[in-house]
Amino acid sequence: MNKYLIFRTDRVGDFLVTAILLKCIKENDPAAHISIIGSIKNSAYIKTFPFVDNVIQLDNNLLSKIKVFFKVFKFKYKSIIIHDNKRRSKFISFFLKSTNKIDISDFKNNTHIEIIKNILQKMKFNFSNKALNILSHRIPKNNSYKNQIQLHFDEKWIFNDYIKKFINIEPTENELINFIKQIVKKKEKKLIITTGVNFPDKMNRIENELKELKIRLHKNLDFLELEKITSQSNLLISCHGAISHIAAAYNIKQIDIIDKTYNYNRWTNHFRNYNYLYRDNFSELSRRILNLI
Repeated sequence: MNKYLIFRTDRVGDFLVTAILLKCIKENDPAAHISIIGSIKNSAYIKTFPFVDNVIQLDNNLLSKIKVFFKVFKFKYKSIIIHDNKRRSKFISFFLKSTNKIDISDFKNNTHIEIIKNILQKMKFNFSNKALNILSHRIPKNNSYKNQIQLHFDEKWIFNDYIKKFINIEPTENELINFIKQIVKKKEKKLIITTGVNFPDKMNRIENELKELKIRLHKNLDFLELEKITSQSNLLISCHGAISHIAAAYNIKQIDIIDKTYNYNRWTNHFRNYNYLYRDNFSELSRRILNLI
């Protein structure tokens, strides 16, 4: 049995890219034992993937680094992959025994899917497009959300809660309600709204109007609950984030709201059924979203 150690000490969305690599490793080496060093933000979620055999959480403090080091030091790995490009990961990996150590900083000018292909090439493994189906093991318990449009309205829509250099797309309450009504009017499919863990106050203020429109609002969801809703939706409208990777993994049509100042293509080059719009004032942005629905 070959042991593999992969560092991914950042966020859920970052791990969802790495999951493609892990699926390829398992396809090329079915008996592979894969250990992931994750973070407090993604470790619990990583444990839900059947092609991951062991998850070790690394916190950003000296004691945690020492504990993690002694957990992994006793093993010899076929490959160690530093997929998070973090200094702490590079430092720990330096002292570990491995036939093959791969640092993604060697491929920094490529898209993330190209980086994965380069890593596999170094491992003498093949890439398969089937590996893009990283969530094929999930079996929804019901189909209550099937053929519905999902609007994921999180803090990224709110100017004061997100990156200030990005274009302001925040709607007024009236603009948001009118936009929601137009989606419902344009499509026979029902609309559901998700907000994730953070519940924007603006959405709170229109909650009663949403009830009158018989629109289901899901708030305070953990990521697995959010994933389940997205997996059964017909269309996702959201600002780019981990949820965008979920839609891509399920091959669900999505309208991804991105900013011109950042190179999202590095993350989305492998996405399927993908549409994007640049951030703009909400009046113009909503018009363009409605045209794509």
